[in-house]
Amino acid sequence: MSRARTRTLLEGADGAVVRRTTLPNGLRVVTESVPGVRSVSFGAWIGVGSRDETPRQTGAAHFLEHLLFKGTATRSAWEITAPIEAVGGELNAFTTKEYTCYYARVLDDDTQLAIDTVCDVVLRGRLDARDIEGERQVILEEIAMNDDDPGDTVHDLYMRTHYGDGPLGRPILGTQESLAALTAQGIRSFYRRHYVPSRMVVAAAGAVDHDEVVEQVRDAFGASSAPAEPEVRDTSRRAHPAPGRGARGISHRPSEQAHLVMGLGGIRRTDDRRYALGVLNAALGGGMSSRLFQSIREDRGLAYSVYSFVSSFADTGYTGVYVGCLPDKVGDVMSITHDVIADVAEHGLRDEELLRGRGSLRGSVVLGQEDAGSRMSRIAKGELLYGELPSIDDIVARIDAVTSEDVAVLARELLRERPTYAAIGPFDSLPV
Repeated sequence: MSRARTRTLLEGADGAVVRRTTLPNGLRVVTESVPGVRSVSFGAWIGVGSRDETPRQTGAAHFLEHLLFKGTATRSAWEITAPIEAVGGELNAFTTKEYTCYYARVLDDDTQLAIDTVCDVVLRGRLDARDIEGERQVILEEIAMNDDDPGDTVHDLYMRTHYGDGPLGRPILGTQESLAALTAQGIRSFYRRHYVPSRMVVAAAGAVDHDEVVEQVRDAFGASSAPAEPEVRDTSRRAHPAPGRGARGISHRPSEQAHLVMGLGGIRRTDDRRYALGVLNAALGGGMSSRLFQSIREDRGLAYSVYSFVSSFADTGYTGVYVGCLPDKVGDVMSITHDVIADVAEHGLRDEELLRGRGSLRGSVVLGQEDAGSRMSRIAKGELLYGELPSIDDIVARIDAVTSEDVAVLARELLRERPTYAAIGPFDSLPV
Protein backbone atom coordinates (compact mmCIF):
# COMPACT_ATOMS: atom_id res chain seq x y z
CA MET A 1 0.00 0.00 0.00
CA SER A 2 1.41 3.41 -0.98
CA ARG A 3 2.22 5.91 1.73
CA ALA A 4 2.01 9.67 2.02
CA ARG A 5 5.08 11.54 0.80
CA THR A 6 6.16 14.80 2.43
CA ARG A 7 8.88 17.26 1.52
CA THR A 8 9.85 20.81 2.41
CA LEU A 9 9.59 23.11 -0.62
CA LEU A 10 10.75 26.46 0.75
CA GLU A 11 12.17 28.04 3.89
CA GLY A 12 11.87 31.82 3.87
CA ALA A 13 14.07 34.40 5.54
CA ASP A 14 11.01 35.50 7.55
CA GLY A 15 10.74 32.04 9.08
CA ALA A 16 7.92 30.90 6.82
CA VAL A 17 8.09 27.26 5.74
CA VAL A 18 6.27 25.66 2.80
CA ARG A 19 5.72 21.91 2.90
CA ARG A 20 3.84 19.49 0.65
CA THR A 21 2.39 16.07 1.37
CA THR A 22 0.98 13.86 -1.38
CA LEU A 23 -1.55 11.37 -0.02
CA PRO A 24 -2.06 7.87 -1.48
CA ASN A 25 -5.21 9.07 -3.27
CA GLY A 26 -3.20 11.65 -5.21
CA LEU A 27 -4.40 14.62 -3.19
CA ARG A 28 -1.70 17.24 -2.60
CA VAL A 29 -1.69 19.15 0.68
CA VAL A 30 0.47 22.28 0.65
CA THR A 31 0.93 24.60 3.61
CA GLU A 32 2.88 27.73 4.43
CA SER A 33 3.47 28.28 8.12
CA VAL A 34 3.89 32.02 8.72
CA PRO A 35 5.24 33.17 12.11
CA GLY A 36 3.55 36.03 13.92
CA VAL A 37 0.07 35.85 12.37
CA ARG A 38 -3.26 34.83 13.90
CA SER A 39 -5.20 34.05 10.74
CA VAL A 40 -5.49 31.02 8.48
CA SER A 41 -6.57 30.85 4.87
CA PHE A 42 -7.61 27.41 3.65
CA GLY A 43 -8.61 26.49 0.11
CA ALA A 44 -9.56 23.48 -1.97
CA TRP A 45 -8.47 23.96 -5.59
CA ILE A 46 -9.86 21.70 -8.30
CA GLY A 47 -8.19 21.52 -11.70
CA VAL A 48 -11.40 21.96 -13.66
CA GLY A 49 -12.95 25.08 -15.14
CA SER A 50 -15.20 26.19 -17.94
CA ARG A 51 -12.80 25.10 -20.69
CA ASP A 52 -13.23 21.50 -19.52
CA GLU A 53 -16.92 21.59 -20.45
CA THR A 54 -18.39 20.19 -23.64
CA PRO A 55 -20.72 22.52 -25.58
CA ARG A 56 -23.70 20.82 -23.91
CA GLN A 57 -22.15 21.45 -20.48
CA THR A 58 -21.51 25.18 -20.94
CA GLY A 59 -21.83 26.79 -17.51
CA ALA A 60 -21.67 23.50 -15.58
CA ALA A 61 -18.47 24.23 -13.64
CA HIS A 62 -19.84 27.54 -12.33
CA PHE A 63 -23.30 26.05 -11.71
CA LEU A 64 -21.69 23.29 -9.65
CA GLU A 65 -19.76 25.85 -7.61
CA HIS A 66 -23.09 27.42 -6.59
CA LEU A 67 -24.83 24.12 -5.92
CA LEU A 68 -22.22 22.73 -3.56
CA PHE A 69 -23.08 25.48 -1.07
CA LYS A 70 -26.75 24.43 -1.04
CA GLY A 71 -26.07 21.55 1.30
CA THR A 72 -24.20 18.31 1.94
CA ALA A 73 -25.10 14.97 3.49
CA THR A 74 -24.54 16.43 6.97
CA ARG A 75 -24.95 20.21 6.57
CA SER A 76 -27.73 22.43 5.30
CA ALA A 77 -26.89 25.63 3.43
CA TRP A 78 -27.35 27.58 6.67
CA GLU A 79 -25.13 25.13 8.59
CA ILE A 80 -22.39 25.62 5.99
CA THR A 81 -22.20 29.41 6.23
CA ALA A 82 -23.47 30.36 9.70
CA PRO A 83 -20.70 28.74 11.82
CA ILE A 84 -17.99 30.39 9.71
CA GLU A 85 -19.64 33.81 9.92
CA ALA A 86 -20.25 33.33 13.66
CA VAL A 87 -16.47 33.37 14.24
CA GLY A 88 -15.88 36.34 11.95
CA GLY A 89 -14.65 34.20 9.05
CA GLU A 90 -15.27 34.30 5.33
CA LEU A 91 -16.40 31.45 3.09
CA ASN A 92 -16.58 31.75 -0.69
CA ALA A 93 -15.64 30.24 -4.05
CA PHE A 94 -14.90 31.21 -7.64
CA THR A 95 -14.69 29.55 -11.04
CA THR A 96 -12.23 30.37 -13.82
CA LYS A 97 -11.52 28.97 -17.26
CA GLU A 98 -9.13 26.34 -15.89
CA TYR A 99 -9.75 25.83 -12.18
CA THR A 100 -12.26 26.25 -9.35
CA CYS A 101 -11.47 27.30 -5.79
CA TYR A 102 -13.41 27.00 -2.53
CA TYR A 103 -11.87 28.83 0.41
CA ALA A 104 -12.31 30.00 3.98
CA ARG A 105 -10.46 32.61 6.02
CA VAL A 106 -10.63 32.33 9.79
CA LEU A 107 -8.71 32.91 13.01
CA ASP A 108 -6.19 30.24 13.90
CA ASP A 109 -8.45 28.79 16.61
CA ASP A 110 -11.03 27.96 13.94
CA THR A 111 -8.77 26.13 11.49
CA GLN A 112 -10.49 22.78 12.08
CA LEU A 113 -13.88 24.36 11.32
CA ALA A 114 -12.61 25.83 8.06
CA ILE A 115 -11.07 22.55 6.89
CA ASP A 116 -14.11 20.46 7.80
CA THR A 117 -16.53 22.86 6.14
CA VAL A 118 -14.63 23.40 2.89
CA CYS A 119 -13.85 19.70 2.44
CA ASP A 120 -17.45 18.72 3.19
CA VAL A 121 -18.73 21.21 0.60
CA VAL A 122 -16.31 20.00 -2.07
CA LEU A 123 -16.68 16.27 -1.44
CA ARG A 124 -20.27 15.67 -0.35
CA GLY A 125 -22.57 18.04 -2.18
CA ARG A 126 -26.07 16.55 -2.24
CA LEU A 127 -27.02 18.16 -5.58
CA ASP A 128 -30.73 17.91 -4.82
CA ALA A 129 -33.04 18.39 -7.82
CA ARG A 130 -35.00 21.17 -6.09
CA ASP A 131 -31.77 23.02 -5.27
CA ILE A 132 -30.71 22.75 -8.90
CA GLU A 133 -33.91 24.34 -10.15
CA GLY A 134 -33.78 27.10 -7.56
CA GLU A 135 -30.13 27.93 -8.17
CA ARG A 136 -30.69 27.93 -11.93
CA GLN A 137 -32.77 31.09 -11.45
CA VAL A 138 -30.07 32.65 -9.26
CA ILE A 139 -27.44 32.14 -11.96
CA LEU A 140 -29.77 33.53 -14.62
CA GLU A 141 -29.98 36.64 -12.45
CA GLU A 142 -26.17 36.68 -12.23
CA ILE A 143 -25.94 36.49 -16.03
CA ALA A 144 -28.42 39.35 -16.36
CA MET A 145 -26.45 41.42 -13.85
CA ASN A 146 -23.23 40.73 -15.75
CA ASP A 147 -24.89 41.71 -19.03
CA ASP A 148 -25.79 45.06 -17.47
CA ASP A 149 -22.09 45.82 -16.97
CA PRO A 150 -20.53 46.29 -20.42
CA GLY A 151 -17.13 46.84 -18.81
CA ASP A 152 -17.21 43.15 -17.87
CA THR A 153 -19.20 41.85 -20.81
CA VAL A 154 -16.73 43.22 -23.36
CA HIS A 155 -14.11 40.77 -22.09
CA ASP A 156 -16.48 37.83 -22.69
CA LEU A 157 -17.16 39.25 -26.15
CA TYR A 158 -13.43 39.38 -26.80
CA MET A 159 -12.94 35.73 -25.81
CA ARG A 160 -15.82 34.67 -28.06
CA THR A 161 -14.45 36.75 -30.95
CA HIS A 162 -10.88 35.53 -30.52
CA TYR A 163 -11.39 31.87 -29.60
CA GLY A 164 -14.68 31.25 -31.38
CA ASP A 165 -16.84 28.32 -30.29
CA GLY A 166 -13.95 26.54 -28.57
CA PRO A 167 -13.84 25.94 -24.81
CA LEU A 168 -11.97 29.19 -24.13
CA GLY A 169 -14.49 31.19 -26.14
CA ARG A 170 -17.53 30.15 -24.13
CA PRO A 171 -18.55 32.24 -21.07
CA ILE A 172 -17.81 30.90 -17.60
CA LEU A 173 -21.34 31.68 -16.43
CA GLY A 174 -22.90 29.98 -19.43
CA THR A 175 -25.82 31.46 -21.32
CA GLN A 176 -29.56 31.49 -20.73
CA GLU A 177 -29.90 28.72 -23.31
CA SER A 178 -27.12 26.53 -21.92
CA LEU A 179 -28.34 26.96 -18.33
CA ALA A 180 -31.84 25.90 -19.34
CA ALA A 181 -30.44 22.78 -21.01
CA LEU A 182 -28.32 21.60 -18.07
CA THR A 183 -29.92 18.63 -16.31
CA ALA A 184 -29.49 17.38 -12.78
CA GLN A 185 -27.98 14.16 -14.12
CA GLY A 186 -25.55 16.08 -16.32
CA ILE A 187 -24.33 18.18 -13.40
CA ARG A 188 -23.94 15.14 -11.17
CA SER A 189 -21.96 13.40 -13.90
CA PHE A 190 -19.68 16.43 -14.29
CA TYR A 191 -19.15 16.45 -10.51
CA ARG A 192 -18.26 12.75 -10.28
CA ARG A 193 -15.94 12.94 -13.28
CA HIS A 194 -13.88 15.94 -12.29
CA TYR A 195 -14.02 16.32 -8.48
CA VAL A 196 -11.55 13.56 -7.71
CA PRO A 197 -8.62 13.86 -5.25
CA SER A 198 -5.99 13.40 -7.96
CA ARG A 199 -7.17 16.65 -9.58
CA MET A 200 -7.23 18.60 -6.31
CA VAL A 201 -4.80 20.64 -4.27
CA VAL A 202 -5.68 21.77 -0.76
CA ALA A 203 -3.63 24.65 0.59
CA ALA A 204 -3.39 26.46 3.90
CA ALA A 205 -1.34 29.48 4.90
CA GLY A 206 -0.91 31.46 8.10
CA ALA A 207 -0.80 30.15 11.64
CA VAL A 208 -0.77 26.48 10.63
CA ASP A 209 1.11 23.33 11.50
CA HIS A 210 1.64 21.19 8.41
CA ASP A 211 1.26 17.79 10.08
CA GLU A 212 -1.94 18.86 11.82
CA VAL A 213 -3.43 20.16 8.58
CA VAL A 214 -2.56 16.92 6.79
CA GLU A 215 -4.28 14.83 9.46
CA GLN A 216 -7.34 17.08 9.51
CA VAL A 217 -7.61 16.94 5.73
CA ARG A 218 -7.14 13.16 5.73
CA ASP A 219 -9.96 12.83 8.26
CA ALA A 220 -12.18 15.24 6.33
CA PHE A 221 -11.69 13.27 3.10
CA GLY A 222 -12.56 10.02 4.86
CA ALA A 223 -13.32 7.29 2.31
CA SER A 224 -11.92 9.53 -0.41
CA SER A 225 -8.47 8.85 1.05
CA ALA A 226 -8.35 5.51 -0.78
CA PRO A 227 -5.56 5.03 -3.34
CA ALA A 228 -5.94 7.10 -6.48
CA GLU A 229 -7.85 5.90 -9.50
CA PRO A 230 -6.47 6.54 -13.02
CA GLU A 231 -6.42 10.22 -13.97
CA VAL A 232 -9.36 11.48 -16.00
CA ARG A 233 -8.24 11.99 -19.58
CA ASP A 234 -8.66 15.63 -20.56
CA THR A 235 -8.87 16.52 -24.25
CA SER A 236 -10.56 19.92 -24.24
CA ARG A 237 -7.32 21.76 -23.48
CA ARG A 238 -5.61 20.28 -26.50
CA ALA A 239 -8.35 20.79 -29.07
CA HIS A 240 -9.75 24.26 -29.64
CA PRO A 241 -10.13 26.41 -32.77
CA ALA A 242 -7.23 28.60 -33.82
CA PRO A 243 -7.52 32.15 -32.47
CA GLY A 244 -9.33 34.60 -34.70
CA ARG A 245 -6.47 36.97 -35.50
CA GLY A 246 -7.79 40.27 -36.76
CA ALA A 247 -11.44 39.49 -36.02
CA ARG A 248 -13.84 42.17 -34.79
CA GLY A 249 -16.71 41.54 -32.43
CA ILE A 250 -19.26 44.36 -32.09
CA SER A 251 -22.22 44.46 -29.73
CA HIS A 252 -24.56 47.36 -30.44
CA ARG A 253 -25.84 48.92 -27.24
CA PRO A 254 -27.34 52.40 -26.75
CA SER A 255 -24.93 53.30 -23.95
CA GLU A 256 -23.31 56.57 -22.94
CA GLN A 257 -19.86 55.02 -23.05
CA ALA A 258 -18.07 52.71 -25.45
CA HIS A 259 -16.01 49.80 -24.15
CA LEU A 260 -13.15 48.47 -26.24
CA VAL A 261 -10.74 45.55 -25.85
CA MET A 262 -7.88 45.07 -28.25
CA GLY A 263 -5.95 41.80 -28.04
CA LEU A 264 -2.51 40.96 -29.40
CA GLY A 265 -0.11 38.05 -29.09
CA GLY A 266 0.52 36.28 -25.81
CA ILE A 267 2.29 33.35 -24.18
CA ARG A 268 1.23 30.31 -22.19
CA ARG A 269 1.21 30.50 -18.42
CA THR A 270 4.47 28.64 -17.81
CA ASP A 271 6.53 30.36 -20.52
CA ASP A 272 9.88 31.49 -19.11
CA ARG A 273 9.34 34.86 -20.78
CA ARG A 274 6.42 35.70 -18.48
CA TYR A 275 8.60 37.99 -16.38
CA ALA A 276 9.68 39.97 -19.44
CA LEU A 277 6.02 40.19 -20.49
CA GLY A 278 5.08 41.36 -17.01
CA VAL A 279 7.64 44.18 -17.23
CA LEU A 280 6.43 45.09 -20.73
CA ASN A 281 2.80 45.14 -19.58
CA ALA A 282 3.56 47.31 -16.56
CA ALA A 283 5.31 49.89 -18.72
CA LEU A 284 2.77 49.74 -21.54
CA GLY A 285 -0.46 50.15 -19.57
CA GLY A 286 -0.04 48.85 -16.04
CA GLY A 287 -0.44 52.09 -14.12
CA MET A 288 -0.86 55.85 -14.17
CA SER A 289 2.74 56.38 -15.32
CA SER A 290 2.37 53.88 -18.18
CA ARG A 291 2.64 54.98 -21.77
CA LEU A 292 -0.98 54.25 -22.72
CA PHE A 293 -2.39 56.02 -19.65
CA GLN A 294 -0.25 59.07 -20.24
CA SER A 295 -0.97 59.24 -23.98
CA ILE A 296 -4.73 58.62 -23.86
CA ARG A 297 -5.89 60.06 -20.53
CA GLU A 298 -3.31 62.50 -19.23
CA ASP A 299 -2.20 64.15 -22.48
CA ARG A 300 -5.51 64.15 -24.35
CA GLY A 301 -8.29 63.40 -21.85
CA LEU A 302 -9.90 60.86 -24.18
CA ALA A 303 -10.80 58.22 -21.58
CA TYR A 304 -11.25 57.74 -17.86
CA SER A 305 -10.24 54.07 -17.74
CA VAL A 306 -7.38 52.71 -19.83
CA TYR A 307 -5.05 49.84 -19.01
CA SER A 308 -3.24 46.85 -20.49
CA PHE A 309 -3.27 43.32 -19.11
CA VAL A 310 -1.90 39.84 -19.69
CA SER A 311 -4.13 36.77 -19.84
CA SER A 312 -2.35 33.40 -19.93
CA PHE A 313 -3.66 29.84 -19.96
CA ALA A 314 -2.10 26.38 -20.00
CA ASP A 315 -1.38 26.47 -23.73
CA THR A 316 -2.09 29.97 -25.04
CA GLY A 317 -2.58 33.58 -24.04
CA TYR A 318 -2.99 37.15 -25.22
CA THR A 319 -1.93 40.67 -24.30
CA GLY A 320 -4.88 43.03 -24.07
CA VAL A 321 -5.72 46.71 -23.85
CA TYR A 322 -9.01 47.98 -22.40
CA VAL A 323 -10.39 51.49 -22.90
CA GLY A 324 -13.70 53.01 -21.82
CA CYS A 325 -14.45 56.27 -23.64
CA LEU A 326 -17.18 58.35 -25.26
CA PRO A 327 -18.43 56.67 -28.46
CA ASP A 328 -17.27 59.52 -30.68
CA LYS A 329 -13.72 59.19 -29.30
CA VAL A 330 -13.26 55.53 -30.26
CA GLY A 331 -11.47 56.35 -33.51
CA ASP A 332 -8.99 58.66 -31.80
CA VAL A 333 -8.40 56.16 -29.00
CA MET A 334 -7.78 53.32 -31.47
CA SER A 335 -5.37 55.47 -33.49
CA ILE A 336 -3.33 56.50 -30.44
CA THR A 337 -3.29 52.95 -29.08
CA HIS A 338 -2.01 51.69 -32.42
CA ASP A 339 0.71 54.34 -32.48
CA VAL A 340 1.88 53.57 -28.95
CA ILE A 341 1.96 49.82 -29.54
CA ALA A 342 3.70 50.20 -32.89
CA ASP A 343 6.38 52.36 -31.30
CA VAL A 344 6.99 49.86 -28.50
CA ALA A 345 7.06 46.99 -31.01
CA GLU A 346 9.61 48.86 -33.12
CA HIS A 347 11.83 50.42 -30.45
CA GLY A 348 11.12 48.59 -27.19
CA LEU A 349 11.08 50.45 -23.88
CA ARG A 350 13.11 53.46 -22.84
CA ASP A 351 15.56 52.89 -19.99
CA GLU A 352 13.39 54.69 -17.45
CA GLU A 353 10.34 52.68 -18.56
CA LEU A 354 12.25 49.43 -18.11
CA LEU A 355 13.21 50.45 -14.58
CA ARG A 356 9.66 51.50 -13.72
CA GLY A 357 8.26 48.31 -15.23
CA ARG A 358 10.62 46.11 -13.23
CA GLY A 359 9.95 48.08 -10.06
CA SER A 360 6.18 47.92 -10.53
CA LEU A 361 6.19 44.17 -11.11
CA ARG A 362 8.61 43.57 -8.25
CA GLY A 363 6.47 45.60 -5.86
CA SER A 364 3.23 43.89 -6.86
CA VAL A 365 4.78 40.46 -6.24
CA VAL A 366 6.17 41.33 -2.81
CA LEU A 367 3.23 43.40 -1.57
CA GLY A 368 0.85 40.71 -2.77
CA GLN A 369 2.25 38.34 -0.13
CA GLU A 370 1.36 40.48 2.87
CA ASP A 371 -1.70 38.42 3.90
CA ALA A 372 -2.48 34.75 4.43
CA GLY A 373 -5.02 34.65 1.59
CA SER A 374 -2.48 35.73 -1.00
CA ARG A 375 0.08 33.28 0.32
CA MET A 376 -2.45 30.45 0.18
CA SER A 377 -3.29 31.30 -3.43
CA ARG A 378 0.37 31.44 -4.42
CA ILE A 379 1.31 28.03 -3.05
CA ALA A 380 -1.85 26.44 -4.44
CA LYS A 381 -1.32 27.86 -7.94
CA GLY A 382 2.33 26.90 -7.83
CA GLU A 383 1.32 23.29 -7.23
CA LEU A 384 -1.77 23.10 -9.44
CA LEU A 385 -0.90 25.35 -12.37
CA TYR A 386 2.84 25.95 -12.59
CA GLY A 387 4.50 22.82 -11.29
CA GLU A 388 7.04 24.92 -9.38
CA LEU A 389 7.14 27.26 -6.42
CA PRO A 390 10.05 29.68 -6.62
CA SER A 391 10.77 31.80 -3.57
CA ILE A 392 9.84 35.46 -3.58
CA ASP A 393 13.55 36.30 -3.70
CA ASP A 394 13.93 34.07 -6.74
CA ILE A 395 10.99 35.75 -8.48
CA VAL A 396 12.41 39.19 -7.71
CA ALA A 397 15.76 38.08 -9.12
CA ARG A 398 14.08 36.86 -12.31
CA ILE A 399 12.31 40.21 -12.66
CA ASP A 400 15.51 42.16 -12.07
CA ALA A 401 17.27 40.01 -14.68
CA VAL A 402 14.88 41.17 -17.44
CA THR A 403 16.84 43.26 -19.93
CA SER A 404 15.76 45.82 -22.49
CA GLU A 405 16.66 43.32 -25.20
CA ASP A 406 14.42 40.66 -23.61
CA VAL A 407 11.51 43.08 -23.70
CA ALA A 408 12.31 44.34 -27.22
CA VAL A 409 12.42 40.83 -28.69
CA LEU A 410 9.15 39.89 -27.01
CA ALA A 411 7.48 43.14 -28.06
CA ARG A 412 8.46 42.59 -31.68
CA GLU A 413 6.99 39.09 -31.58
CA LEU A 414 3.72 39.79 -29.76
CA LEU A 415 2.78 43.38 -30.53
CA ARG A 416 3.11 43.09 -34.29
CA GLU A 417 0.36 40.50 -34.56
CA ARG A 418 -2.94 41.52 -36.12
CA PRO A 419 -5.13 42.71 -33.24
CA THR A 420 -8.50 41.23 -32.39
CA TYR A 421 -11.15 43.72 -31.28
CA ALA A 422 -14.24 43.52 -29.14
CA ALA A 423 -16.39 46.61 -28.66
CA ILE A 424 -19.68 47.45 -26.98
CA GLY A 425 -21.39 50.74 -27.67
CA PRO A 426 -23.90 52.65 -29.84
CA PHE A 427 -22.33 51.64 -33.14
CA ASP A 428 -22.31 48.74 -35.60
CA SER A 429 -18.72 48.94 -36.77
CA LEU A 430 -15.29 50.24 -35.76
CA PRO A 431 -13.07 52.69 -37.62
CA VAL A 432 -10.61 51.00 -39.97
